[in-house]
Amino acid sequence: MTLSRRDVLATGAALTLTGGLRPPLRGAGDKKKKLVMIAGSPSHGPGDHEFNAGVHLFEKCLKGFPGLETVSFFSGYPKDDSALDTADAIVCYADGGGNHPLVREKHLERVGKLMARGVGLMCMHYGVEVPKDLGGPEFKEWIGGYYESLYSCNPMWSPEFKEFPRHPIANGVRPFTIRDEWYFNMRFRDDAKSVTPILSAVPSDAVRNGPYVYPKGPYKHIQEAKGRSEAMMWAVERTDGGRGVGFTGGHVHRNWLEPNFRKVVLNALVWLCKLEVPADGVKSEVTEEDIRANLDPKGKK
Repeated sequence: MTLSRRDVLATGAALTLTGGLRPPLRGAGDKKKKLVMIAGSPSHGPGDHEFNAGVHLFEKCLKGFPGLETVSFFSGYPKDDSALDTADAIVCYADGGGNHPLVREKHLERVGKLMARGVGLMCMHYGVEVPKDLGGPEFKEWIGGYYESLYSCNPMWSPEFKEFPRHPIANGVRPFTIRDEWYFNMRFRDDAKSVTPILSAVPSDAVRNGPYVYPKGPYKHIQEAKGRSEAMMWAVERTDGGRGVGFTGGHVHRNWLEPNFRKVVLNALVWLCKLEVPADGVKSEVTEEDIRANLDPKGKK
């Protein structure tokens, strides 16, 4: 049987519509977003600051998420950081201060060029702390704020997160409370309206009175702010087109078992890459076995 040109075109259209013999070509917009995750070197005792194990958990939870690929580096800033050149977003879960992976050895200049191109950045727990004269101004611009020594504080406490903003990072997150080293009184941008608080709670007077983890405090300016709500996770959309997130929890590794604690961070990683966060948030499962996996060999000879 000989088919006319019209028949051939109609057959091809039917095959396309019905998912026939040849799948449609992928468009340029189908390119996956690349999330580069940097886990810091081991620190603290067993079960705390388990940055490597934490990033392994994020890998597991995000595996197969539509449109996303992850590249992970463990135990510090990578020797070959060329993966950053094609990153859509970077997350740093590590110790901070003067030895912050994104600050030392002129990494601040390197990261600054990526930020100018609109690459997203999220810093977690100790990773939100940088010296005020080496990274402070940059972090205010890149992620909206940072932990400033002797201005911010770091008590162990159990904030009650009861209400959330209308923001994709909060999708599907339900009220929860969990004990962690939640930093607060960040040094935020002067333009407070440009920062969206995601996780906020009011510390009790006892929490403000200390002791904090280090230095023990208390600080007069922290005590004088009694009754004020504090942001412990926040998000910004930068003028360069990039996005930034700060998250002050993440000290206690077992806390990743808590679904809402985990979901708000996974949502943030997806949002950081400019992917759509599901209406009910990123779904994931973490077991006791998962929590015990990939722990650093701390205290072992």
